[in-house]
Amino acid sequence: MTLPLFDVDPVRGAPRPVTLVRLSGEIARSLATIGRIAVEGEVYRPTTSRGGYVFFTLRDRAAQVDVRVPPAAARRTRITAGERVSVVATPQWSNDRGQLHLVAEEIVPVGAGAIAALIAQTRSRLQADGLLGRPPRVIPILPAVVGVLCGAEAAVRKDIESVVASRCPGYPVRFLETTVSGPSASLTIAEGIATLAAWPGVEVIILARGGGDAPSLLPWSTEEVCRAVAACGVPVVSAIGHEGDRPLCDEVADLRCGTPSLAATAVLPDLTALQRSVDEAFGRAGAHLGARLSAAANRLAGVDPGVAAESSVERAAQRLERTSIRLGGLHPRGRVEAAAGRLARADWKRPFWEAVGRAGGRLDAERRHLHALSPERTLERGYAVVSGPDGSVLRSAGEVGVGDLVRARLARGVVTASVVAVSEPGR
Repeated sequence: MTLPLFDVDPVRGAPRPVTLVRLSGEIARSLATIGRIAVEGEVYRPTTSRGGYVFFTLRDRAAQVDVRVPPAAARRTRITAGERVSVVATPQWSNDRGQLHLVAEEIVPVGAGAIAALIAQTRSRLQADGLLGRPPRVIPILPAVVGVLCGAEAAVRKDIESVVASRCPGYPVRFLETTVSGPSASLTIAEGIATLAAWPGVEVIILARGGGDAPSLLPWSTEEVCRAVAACGVPVVSAIGHEGDRPLCDEVADLRCGTPSLAATAVLPDLTALQRSVDEAFGRAGAHLGARLSAAANRLAGVDPGVAAESSVERAAQRLERTSIRLGGLHPRGRVEAAAGRLARADWKRPFWEAVGRAGGRLDAERRHLHALSPERTLERGYAVVSGPDGSVLRSAGEVGVGDLVRARLARGVVTASVVAVSEPGR
C-alpha cells in the first residue's frame, strides 16, 4: 500500500515539508481506511501486563506485526507461543512510539490440533463449574412457542419449516437469524439465546446450523455460548451441523440432535399421533367408567332396602350409645360424684374443718343479711303490697278508679277493699 505522504512540486521537484505530528496523523487516517481485517500468523513472545492486556508479535516467514489484546478478548481465548492463529483486529498507529500494531477483537486457533486443545481447555473450565453432566431440563410436550436460532442459510430454515408443515401445520415457531460462524459469532450467538428466551411464549429453543469445518463450528464450543445455554431460562436443543459434528454446546444443552430436522421432530408434536392418543385416552376412560358403573349397578341390585335401612338404624344406635357414654362422663352430676369420691378418700385434717367452719359462718351471715332484705321483713314493719283488679302491683293511685276492688297483702293475710276515693300527688 502506497501512502500519499508527500506532494512533489513538478517544476522544482521539492518535497512538501510536514511536521511529525501531521505526518503521524496522516498515517493514522490512512490506516483507518483499512478497517477490520483477519490475518493469520504465528504467536511469538506473548506477555501479559498487570492490567490484563496481552501483547505478542504475529509473524510469518517474511513479515511481522505487534498485536495488543484487550483484557475482555484475552479472557475469551488461549494465546500460546508458537501456535498459528487467525487474528480479527483493527490496525492502529501509535503516535508516541511511531509504531503500527493491531488491536485484536478475537483470536482463533488455526488447525485441528489447536482447536481441539482450545475446546479441551474450555471443557475443563465448564466441568469445574458443574455445567457438564447436570440434570437436563424437561422438554415440554406442547410448547406454546418454539424459538429457533439459526443463520441466514435458507436450507436450515426450510428444513425446519418442512417438519412443521408435515407434523403440525401452523404451529407457532419464532426464527431469529444471527451470525453463526466467523469472528465475533460467539457473542452474537450468546445474545441471540438470551433474546429468544425473553420472547413471550417461547418455552424451548433450538440451536440450528447446517454443518461446517472445525474452524467454522468453533463458536459453538466457546465458553460464552456454553454458559449462555446453561443459564437460559428455557430448555435448549442443540442441532449444530450434521450427525458427526459434536461441538461443546451439545454437552451443555438439554437435548442433542444430529440435524435441525431431527431437532424439530423431537420438539414439535405430531398432530395426527396426538389426536390418536387423545382418542385412545377418551376410549380407555369411557370403558373404565362404564365398568365401574356396571359393577356399582350389580352391587345395588343385590341390596335389600329393608335390610339396608335396618343396618343403618343399628349403626346409628351404636353411634348414639357411644356418644351418650362420652357425654355421661361430662355431666355435672358425674363430675360432682367423682369429686365427692376423691374427697371421701382424702386424709382430712384440722385445717379442713376449720375452713369448713369459716365457710359456714360466712354462709349464716349472708343468710341473715338476705332475710333482713326480704319482702316479708318489710311487711312485718307495717307495709302492704296492693294489687289492682287485674292482679298487677299498684305503684300509683291513678292506676285505679272509684269502686274498683283492690287486694292488700299484709305480713299475715290478705285484705280486699273497694276504692271510695282517689287522690294523686299535686291534685
